[in-house]
This record gives sequence, C-alpha cells and structure tokens, in this order.
Amino acid sequence: MESIPTDQLKVGVIGGSGLGQLLGEHAHTTRHEVETPFGKPSDAIFESDWAGVPVFLLARHGPGHLLNPSQVPYRANIFALKQLGCTHILASGAVGSLREEYKPRDLVVPDQAIDKTFRRAGTFFENAAVHVELSEPFCPVLRQIMIDAGVGTNIEDGGLKTEDGGLQTTAGNPPSATIDPQSSFSVHAGGCYVAMEGPGFSTRAESLMHRLWGGDLIGMTAMPEAKLAREAEISYGLIALVTDYDCWRQKPVPDATATQTATAPPNPDILLREIIGNLQAASANAMQLIRKTIQLLGQQREKALAAPSRSSLKLAIWSDKAKISDQEIAKLRPIWGRYL
Repeated sequence: MESIPTDQLKVGVIGGSGLGQLLGEHAHTTRHEVETPFGKPSDAIFESDWAGVPVFLLARHGPGHLLNPSQVPYRANIFALKQLGCTHILASGAVGSLREEYKPRDLVVPDQAIDKTFRRAGTFFENAAVHVELSEPFCPVLRQIMIDAGVGTNIEDGGLKTEDGGLQTTAGNPPSATIDPQSSFSVHAGGCYVAMEGPGFSTRAESLMHRLWGGDLIGMTAMPEAKLAREAEISYGLIALVTDYDCWRQKPVPDATATQTATAPPNPDILLREIIGNLQAASANAMQLIRKTIQLLGQQREKALAAPSRSSLKLAIWSDKAKISDQEIAKLRPIWGRYL
C-alpha cells in the first residue's frame, strides 16, 4: 500500500483581489521565477518564513492585477507551487453574498462549490483518464484548522475577536466566530461557493437562480483552482472575502403613494464603490486569519500532512499505466511521479 507522503510542510498562499497587493508588502527572502509545462504562473513566487513554516506567496491576478479571472493561468499556478514542494494552499478571493447572514466584510471558509466556469482548462491530465474524488472540494482537515484559527484570532481596532473561546451557532446559520461589538466582521465556518466565469457580474435573474441552487457565495476564481489542487495532491482551503450582497438583494424604498414598499433600482457606481471599500477592509483581516492558520499548521504538522487530499491520486488513475507515454509521465512527474 502506498504510504501517505511525509514531506516537509510548505504552504502556498494565493492572494486574490484585495490580498494580492497586501501579500507583496510582506517581507520575503527568495524570489522564484518558475517555468511549468503549462507556461509561467501569474507572477514570480516569493518564499518567506512565517512562524517557522516555509511560505510561498503568489498574486493570482499578477502584477498590477492585469489578469481577469478567465485569464488566470490556474494550471501553471498550481503546478508551480507543486514544483516548489507546497503541501498546502491557502487561497483568498472576493465574493458576493447570496444570503443575509453573510454580511459585507465578513470572512467565510466555504465547504462546498458549484462550478459554472466553462472557458478554463480544468485538469492537468489531457492524455490519461484520471478521476479525483471531489465530494468535499475544500480539504476538510485544512478547513478545520482554518476555522480553529478564526476562533482564536484577535485583530486590533475592531477585527476578528471571539468571546468564550468558542463558535456561536444560531438556528439556520452556520457557526461563526463572535465578534467585537465595534466591528461587523464574522468568520463563517461553511458555505457553498458558486464559481461563475466572469469577468462581468451576475444579472439579477442569475443571482436569484444561484440562491435557488443553494449557493451562499458567488465568486470567479475558486474553480478550477480547487480541482487542480486536488489533482496535484495539495490540501486546499479558501478564505472568501464578502464584498457585497450581489444584485439579488435590492434596498427597499418607502413610497407614500403605494400600498407596497418599492425597491430602488441598483446604482452601479455606488455598488462598485461599496465593493472596493469592503474589499479593502476585509483584506487586512484575511491576512491575519492566514497568518494564524499557518501558525496552527506549524503546530499540527502531522495532522496536516496526513490529510486524505494529499493522496488523492492513489486510486484515481484509471488508465493502463503501461500505456501512458514516457513523455506524458515526465511532463507531470511532480504530480504523479510516485505512482508511475
């Protein structure tokens, strides 16, 4: 039986909208310019050390945020982090909320996803039949560590703060860390992320449809990123930064001449300014959550390295291995080399 790898804990951090620039402001020691069979990643990858854990920082949208969600080289990004030895990935991304309880500026650690993307290459395995199990698209082991980090995190000046050291659960809502009364931030331990193609936002009809599907959040980057991480046997967790209520939720406007409350038509300028402001406010809190998670990962290395997602290819390669070309084996060696 193939044993679970016990290599050194290394964490990749993929910064999305709002967090990419913030990552660049943190001290780093080594710059990696990586080439992959799928081209170059979005940007150079910067290696640092946080709490004794090697950390590799990558801005998903590249220098100056020039890559829209459909143009991000997802395969190159994940492959590059795999080549550098990353065992875990903490990713961030801006999302719209599809539920009242997920408020702008909240952070969410989602547990499920619906993939609506259609322009992006979604697998490394173009010349072999490889079927990874994806019922839990975000690594449950890493998610629990992230949730624990959210419970224990305190941020100065009205950020994440817990009372009584535990999660507070309300009927019908996912458990959330209780928060400093002066702040509106919460960390939600669960939610369904709908990945849309973009780069335009949803129509109101689409937004209402996503709610009917059971979606809690709408974003543009978690897929195929999470799928590719699973194919690469990297534990992947996402911190979603809520920026707005998407367009399903219209603000009521009192109308003295009407028997029912009217709704205000959306103002695109106001909406976009709101999204940008909320994103900037949530990014600093997300960075604190990432740092705390990395600290806990360092303290729970054995548990983190034993996550089932780190051996996801064990039974997933359905092709006759003897018939896979030597060229294809060499091309993807960092991913499946231990099985072929």
